Amino acid sequence: MTSAALAIDHVVIAVPDLDVASARLDEVHGLTALEGGRHPGWGTANRIVPLGSCYLELVTVVDEAEAAASTFGAWVTELLADGTTMGWAVRTHDIAADAAARGLEVVDGARRSAAGALLSWRLAGVERAAADAALPFLIEWGEGTPLPGRAVVEHRAGPGAHLVELVVRSEGTGLADWLGPHGLPVRASSSGSASGVTAVVLGASGILTQLSPASLR
Repeated sequence: MTSAALAIDHVVIAVPDLDVASARLDEVHGLTALEGGRHPGWGTANRIVPLGSCYLELVTVVDEAEAAASTFGAWVTELLADGTTMGWAVRTHDIAADAAARGLEVVDGARRSAAGALLSWRLAGVERAAADAALPFLIEWGEGTPLPGRAVVEHRAGPGAHLVELVVRSEGTGLADWLGPHGLPVRASSSGSASGVTAVVLGASGILTQLSPASLR
C-alpha cells in the first residue's frame, strides 16, 4: 500500500480533566495548552498544544450520552476507561484516496475555536484506531482551516518546541501494512503489554523530554 505525503498531525491524549492535564503539561514539560473547543455531536472537548507541524490534543468527555452515540466520543470514553490514554492521527492531502485504499469511510467534523472561528476537517479510520491503538486515523483539514500546530504560543520549555519521535508498540506487521512506505518519525517498540503509543519524545531549546500517559496523571 502506498501513502502519498503523510505527516503526523497530532497525538490524542485522553484525560479526565482538561485543567489538571494542562497544568501538569506546563509543570512537568513546560508546554502551554491553548483553549480548544467543544466537538458538536461528539460529546467531547479539547485543548491544543501547538508543536509547529503537529500538535498534542488533550481531549475529554463532556457529555457521556452524546459521546456514546459518536465514534470519536465512544473511543475517547474507552481510552479513559481502560487506561490507554494516547492515540494519534496522520495528515493527508487526499483523504478520499487514502481512505479508499484502506477500505475506510470518510466523515466530516467541525468545531468553533475559542475565538469563534469555524475549523473543519475530514476523518477516516477512527474505528480501526479504536480497535488497535497502534494504528493512526487519517485527517484532512478543510480549505482555509489553519493547522492547529501553527497557532502562536509561548512555551515555558522554550521556542521551537517540536515532535522528535513517536514510540509505538505494534504487534506483527499491522502498523507497517497500515502506513505503507513513509518517512514519519515513528519508532516501533516491542516493550509493554498492549499495542499503542507508549511515548512522545519532544524537543525544545536543544533539550529532549519524553511524554508518557503517566506524566499527566
